Parts: sequence; structure tokens; C-alpha cells
Amino acid sequence: MTCRILVLILLQAFSHAVFADDGKKPVCFAANAFHDSWIKVGERICMKCHREGGEAEESDFRLNDRMSILQNCKSFTAMALHLEQDGRSRLVAKATGGLDHGGGEVIKAGSTELRILEEFVRRVQENPSRLSSPPTVDDLAGFFDGVIMLTDQRLLRRITLSLAARLPTDDERKMIASQGLKGIESVLASVMKEDAFYQRLQEGFNDIFLTRGYNGNGDDALSYNHFEKTRHWYQKFSLDHLPEKERQKARYKLADQYREALRREPMELVRYIVQNERPFSEILTADYTMVSPYTARGYGIFDEVQNQFDDPDDPYEFIPARLHALVHRNGKVQPTADGFYPHAGLLSMFQYLRRYPTTETNRNRLRARMYYQHFLGVDIMNLAPRVSDAAAIDAKYETPTMQAAECVVCHRTIDPIAALFQDYYNEDGHYGPRKDGWFTDMFAAGSEGIDLAEEDRWRALPWLGEQTSKDPRFAIAMAEHVYYLLMGRTVLAAPDDIDDPHFAARRKAFLAQRELIDNAAKQFAASSYNLKVIFQVIATSKFYRADGLSNPDDVDRLAELDDIGVVRMLSPEQVERKIVAVFGKPWGRLDDSYAILYGGIDSKEVTERLADPSGAIGALQRILANDVACKNVAADFALPAEQRLLFPNIEIDVVPDDDDPESERKIREAIVHLHWHILGREDDADSAEVAQTYELFTGIVQEAATIKSVEPRESYFCKSGDEPSPRDPDPHYTLRAWRSVVTYLLRRREFLYE
Repeated sequence: MTCRILVLILLQAFSHAVFADDGKKPVCFAANAFHDSWIKVGERICMKCHREGGEAEESDFRLNDRMSILQNCKSFTAMALHLEQDGRSRLVAKATGGLDHGGGEVIKAGSTELRILEEFVRRVQENPSRLSSPPTVDDLAGFFDGVIMLTDQRLLRRITLSLAARLPTDDERKMIASQGLKGIESVLASVMKEDAFYQRLQEGFNDIFLTRGYNGNGDDALSYNHFEKTRHWYQKFSLDHLPEKERQKARYKLADQYREALRREPMELVRYIVQNERPFSEILTADYTMVSPYTARGYGIFDEVQNQFDDPDDPYEFIPARLHALVHRNGKVQPTADGFYPHAGLLSMFQYLRRYPTTETNRNRLRARMYYQHFLGVDIMNLAPRVSDAAAIDAKYETPTMQAAECVVCHRTIDPIAALFQDYYNEDGHYGPRKDGWFTDMFAAGSEGIDLAEEDRWRALPWLGEQTSKDPRFAIAMAEHVYYLLMGRTVLAAPDDIDDPHFAARRKAFLAQRELIDNAAKQFAASSYNLKVIFQVIATSKFYRADGLSNPDDVDRLAELDDIGVVRMLSPEQVERKIVAVFGKPWGRLDDSYAILYGGIDSKEVTERLADPSGAIGALQRILANDVACKNVAADFALPAEQRLLFPNIEIDVVPDDDDPESERKIREAIVHLHWHILGREDDADSAEVAQTYELFTGIVQEAATIKSVEPRESYFCKSGDEPSPRDPDPHYTLRAWRSVVTYLLRRREFLYE
């Protein structure tokens, strides 16, 4: 078991009779003081070790995140009432490092934590007779009071744009209009069958696993020692059907597509599992990998599987397949029980192993750390505080990682996992056990206190996958991953600054979010690990639907609600897809060269997307707005009205005229359509937002009318047709005014952010 610094406590109401002193053992005293002690000391510090699976699980002082608050209060009270010979409470003495406390000094002298603990002890010892009221209960029922939610139509638009890269269909809008939120579940189920959803799914999970970012060329994932004869198959592939002068270029293309297909394989596994609604635990337990016609050649199994492909010439068609036990070029065969490679989902994929390699000093601990982070949602670096005097510990212990409490708290957890990867002890991430055998100064291979049996030695990673899939933290971690994909940010960390005046508010926000994550995880587990269930739970939750506050001046409420709703800058990939959805064709400039500049990642050196725009991003947004409006406004007006996306109900001869209210009505209605189509705003024709855009349009037209000899045609660069088509006529300057309006809308937060 690992430790979460803060845990979601399942609370319940208790009657006064429960708290009476029966004369046999201490009950829970000083309830209100305990609540402060618990949220600021107990669950932050004591819970790390004094719980099941913790370093102090054998201690009489036991806490449990599955207990009621009453039981933990009783444990605290008993420790507070136990006085040592010097008159100190055992609770305070242990916490400050006395009485040979195994965890050492966990609370510093003079700290706020110590003051809180001493206050609890004082109140317990002053009145050890009867509790006057139950322990304070965290009330989350009104957490979303005063929060403005998205309308059902805007929620529909958010879901289809985010997950399917398209606008809602008319049928979907009608369904939501009649069924409301209940219809969203049906739309979601349909969306999660579309190809664009799986593209978004793969993109999101690569942001987490970063498997595309391994070193070298794509085919470097395949070991020279085991795939010497096949990994460079493209070098000898027959291209005799092509003219000789075209063969070299075609061979380069083969190599590029093959290498790209290899990088795609891990996320193709994610797609295959979700698309076929298989248990998502197969990302750890799948006894197969994914191959394309090109990568199958690299593995040397193409002849075995070629008939399973719909198109054996498609480099990016993927199917599940099993590899044979690896054979070293010296003839040594990887030991297995059935002659096949011991697949374990992502854990055993060469790309994952190469993305997180090892060294002689690291000893697979990086892999262990990433395993905990990726599949159990645990940051192993937060298990224990940093060692203050490493030199003293080295001098005192022969093997600090197995003997010193400060070291054991982490190494007893990660070293058994590291040992499970020992057959991949190769700095390139390839298969190859350590020549001198595994280290004896590390804890033996296993997981969470369960040792790996010798008969399972050859299948250590499949064994680990099986153990992990049964761990309740796996479901929670997957719920957190989907939360990140939908919300654009990771889940809240437990607040740790107890001197923060908003600590209680931030803790309440944390608990409310944990309630959502735990609920999603439970439904996910109950569905046999169908990942789509988590999308359903979170996408229909109030966290995802939140859109603002009715009272934005309450600072405590602002602290509580700081992390609700979706407020993120769209990634370069999402911006391009949104442009296609809104305008029908891509901008095409947020490609690999501009993607990093726009806050994207390369999965290797740049691994976190920018959450806020830089100066360069701002410049790109201006270029985007100008360019996309330029290429689409005249082109849209050139189409028959029934085929237009932007201006279906207005023509360029409709000019603002104070004496013609019908022209103003048409212009305002056109703006209403643009606000919805581009921004997703549900504005009325007489709203302030529409009035602002109307003033922009009319102001441009009126100013142009005051200029002598104004050009009566649209810009050459913004014309509707390709060469040699003429420039579009614009005698009233309305075409250019509408282009300005679209440019303005494309620079709005509603378009560039989600």
C-alpha cells in the first residue's frame, strides 16, 4: 500500500449515546478540537504510516481512511490521555520524535502543527468525561450552491467539440432540447464511437504516458540483439514495381511510416481496448501487443498475421498479435512457459521500456516511480520527507535503503517493483538481464508486501499487471487520468499549508473533487473497467458543467471553487480541429513546427502543455485570427446560402441604415448566428454582446464610406477562389467588415479556450 497524504473520509452522523464514556476505554473527546487536529495533523502526517500497509501498521495507534471519523478520534483521544513518566502526552511525545518514534520527528518544535496538537491534548485532559457534541462533519452537500451551470445546449457543444472535433448535429440539439441532461448520456455514447474520439483519447493518454518520446528513431525500440534480421526490413523491401529514380524516395517514405507506426503502438493498445469495450485493466494485463503491417515485418511475424489485415499495405492499420519468445543473436532464447513473449500491456511494450530506461545506479527505480504514477496515481517522491543528513545515514547503516527508516519508507515500496523489471536491465530499454544477477542490497521482487514466486519469475511483468489491476488505486488513477483529459489539468493535490487562511476552503474543494473521482472509480470498477463509464460520470458532473459564480466576491467560496469548470487554453491540435469543425477546413499552420511554439509537447524534452499564453502564442493567435477569417469569409459568401456555414441568412448588400430597421435586424441575426457558431454563445439579438459586435461592423462600414476612392474589391489574398479567379467585389465594404467581425471573434477567449 502507498500513502495519500490526504484521504477522502467517509463521514456519517452519530447519536450522542455513541460518545458516552463506558468506563472501559477512552471515547472521542473534544470533538471540535479533534476536527482541527485531524485535518491539519492526523490525515496529513500520522496517516502516512499509522494505517494498513504503512510503516507503522503494527502499532497500537491505528488510523484508517475507511473508518468513521469517530474511530480515528478515539485513537487520537487514547494517545492524548496516555501520559508518560515526565507528564507529557504520548501523542505529543511521539510526534516530536520522542519515545523512539519509528518515524522520527514528524512535527517540529514551535510549529503550527504542534500548537494544534497540544491544544487538542489540553482540551481532552481538562474534560475527560463526556463529549458534548459529535465530531465536526465535513458537509459537501451545498458545495455547488451559487454555481452557474452550462445550459444543456452549451454542454452538448462542449462535449462534441472536445471529444469528437465537431459541432452538434441538428438531431442532437433537438434531442437535448427535449430530454435535457438525460440526452447527454446518449450523445456521449454515440460520440465515443467516432474516430475523432479515439484520436483525442490517444492524444490525451500520450500526454500522460509520453510513450512517443523515447530516444532515437522509431525502430530503435527494437533491440539489435533480438531483431537483427528484421527491424530494418524496409532497406531490402522490393520496390521493383517503381521506376528506379523513384525508389529511394519511396524507401525513405517506407522507413518514416514504419517508424511512426512503431511510436503509435502503445496508444493503439489504448484505443483497441476502449474501442472494443474491453476491461481497461488490459493496459497492464493484455497478453498481446498491437502491430501494423509494417511493424509486424519489424517483429518478424508479418507472414503469420498478414491475412488478418483488411489492407496489408496500410502502415497504420493495427491488430492485436503475440510475439514469440525473444531469441538473442547468440541463439539464447528468452525463458517462457509457452514459447511466447510474456506480454503485460504497456508494461512490457518495448516503447514504454525505452521511454523509461534504467542505469547502473538507478536500478529500474525510475520505472518503478513511473509505474506508481501512471497506474496507481501515486507520486512516490511524496512518500516521505527528504533525508536531511544523507552522509550520517550512510555512515550509520551498511545498507541504508534496507535499514534506515528514512530510506525504507520509500525503498520498501519501490525496490520490489524495480526488481520485477530486472529482465530489462539495459540502458537502451531492451530485454537483457543483468550479467551479475540482480542486486542483493535491494528488497526482493514483489508488490505491496507480496513476494514474486519463483515459478512466476519468467512472467514478472504479467504478474505485476495482475496484482495492479486488483488494486483499488488503479481505478482511482484511471479516473484521475480521464479527469485530466476532460478538464485539461490534473486533480487537486491535498492542501498542505495549514497556515493558509483558506486552508479549510481548499480542503473542502479537495474532498468534493475526491468524491467525484471516487464515484467515477467505483462505477468504472463495477462496469468491468469500461473506461467510457468514467467519461460519462465526469462529463455530466457539476465539475465539468460549471460555468461561473453568482457571487464572485466571496473569497472563501472563490478558494473552494477555484478548480471547477473547464478553463484551459486549447492545445494546438485542438485549435486545428476546432477550426475544421467551425469553418470546414483546417488552418494547417499549427503543425509540428508551430505546435511547440503554441504550447504543445514533443513527449520527450517538452512534456507539459502550456496552460497560459506566452507572447509568442499571443502573436500566433493574432496571425491565426487574421488568416482564418481572410480565407473563409469571402469563400463562404461565394457559396449558395443553403451551403454556407458562417452567413446563411445575409448577403453582402445588406448595409447598416438608420432608416431601415429590417437591415439592422438581419445584421443582428447574422451576428447571433456567428456568436453561436464560432463562440458557442447563446446571445439574444438585443443583448449587450451582440450590440458590441454590431457596433464593430457598422463602425467599419460607416468609416469606409467616408473615405474617397476606397477599393471596391476584397483583398487579393482573401479572395474566395483560387488562381486565376478575380477578386471578390465589395462595393459597400461589408465583406471586409464581416471579415473584421470574424477576426474579432476568433481572438475571443471563447474560441481559443475551452
